[in-house]
Amino acid sequence: MRELATEIVHNYGRGRVLVAVDSDGGAGAADLADDLLEAFRELGHAAFRASLDGFEKRPDAAPRDSAPVLGEGLFRRVLVEPFRLGGSAGWVERAWDADADRSVESAWVTGPADAVLLVDGTDLARPGLAGLWHYRVWVTADDSRLDARAKASAVVDNSDREHPRRRFDDAC
Repeated sequence: MRELATEIVHNYGRGRVLVAVDSDGGAGAADLADDLLEAFRELGHAAFRASLDGFEKRPDAAPRDSAPVLGEGLFRRVLVEPFRLGGSAGWVERAWDADADRSVESAWVTGPADAVLLVDGTDLARPGLAGLWHYRVWVTADDSRLDARAKASAVVDNSDREHPRRRFDDAC
């Protein structure tokens, strides 16, 4: 992960950078994002983490077993926009607990002017989110979803969770 973090810092070393760690679920994107966070910190670069599922909730009056959906307005308002502002603007890394079906107490975070925010989730290149990211890592455990891989800045094969490896079959 250190090589990937080095590449991102090289290309986006100044300002606030949004990095999507995307998958179709089950490929270990959250764990890989955690490892990438540590790689940024080892390089001495400020980095922060959030998960898209921290902004997903079941629609009002939906059955308890309904799948949660992204509150895109909330996601942008309390995470993306404040992070992009830089300076002393604070952001929230998680706003909703879908399992408990309730909001979580806001924990406001701030950071330096040069920082990376890693967001893991599913289908982060969907309409409404695709234009947010400076860099998008597609995490895969197989050869499916060629469409999603083609839109990525980098592809990581995570079929062996202990040894993720970069694949150079992305769109760049």
